[in-house]
Amino acid sequence: MLAMNPSSLLHRMQIEVLEASPERLVARMPVEGNTQPYGLLHGGASVVLAETLGSIGSALHAGPDRIAVGLDINATHHRAARSGFVTGTATALSLGNTLASYEIVITDDQDRRTCTCRITCLLRDAAPGA
Repeated sequence: MLAMNPSSLLHRMQIEVLEASPERLVARMPVEGNTQPYGLLHGGASVVLAETLGSIGSALHAGPDRIAVGLDINATHHRAARSGFVTGTATALSLGNTLASYEIVITDDQDRRTCTCRITCLLRDAAPGA
């Protein structure tokens, strides 16, 4: 993913993908550099981590001649993270021909749930020449 666009948000947020298959993905992201003014992990940063995992999983499921585009994402923030890393684990809920949905659980370094997200992506043929 970094090779496709080295200046992407994935790179700027320092997201490190640890495991990736269409069924399960794991990535981590540092809290430092991704905080809001109070020093807590920014809620939007959690959503970026979740969308990254769901989008990569959807693209892997779609295959090389298809693309995945986000249709819906939601997040529930359960607790704050102030330091260290957060880890997102995406589990496929449904992998179809036109839609892929994932649940993403984000935890802190103490394995406490900080956020739960769900994403649905549309799978479609890539544009000619893309």
